[in-house]
Amino acid sequence: MVARAQLATDEIWRLLGEVPDPEVPAISVVDLGIVRDVRVEDDAVIVDVTPTYSGCPAMREIERAIVGTLEAHGVSARVRTIFSPAWTTDWMSDAARERLRAYGIAPPGRTDEGALVPLLRRAPAVACPFCGATDTETRSHFGSTACKSLHFCNACHQPFEHFKAI
Repeated sequence: MVARAQLATDEIWRLLGEVPDPEVPAISVVDLGIVRDVRVEDDAVIVDVTPTYSGCPAMREIERAIVGTLEAHGVSARVRTIFSPAWTTDWMSDAARERLRAYGIAPPGRTDEGALVPLLRRAPAVACPFCGATDTETRSHFGSTACKSLHFCNACHQPFEHFKAI
């Protein structure tokens, strides 16, 4: 199996856009913003990936899924992990944020990467992905994964997770 230069980079990006995040399958690894670059070197496609955080347990599965998807299309691929710059939720696409909401997970807000951390008595309310109400409360700072927190909506009485902004 060799990297096929005739397979356009756009097509490789499209194929990677079909690779779901293993922890939140409603969004792809491309929409999540962790695929940073795609290029052909020698006989393989190199896919640069930045994990959502350095200890992300899903990285091995993401790497397998990326390589497997490309190899299923006859493309030899390698994944290169890049830690700098650190991933931020600002790299998520707007489509990913909407798919999170439709999946029942409140998407992260935008961060201001250059801003100082604000000192607040209380974190701002997270809007419910089901009804949009902001009368919600945090039940746990950690959800099914470290990147999500558990919340409860007092308006529609639904529990939901919030993808934390980083």
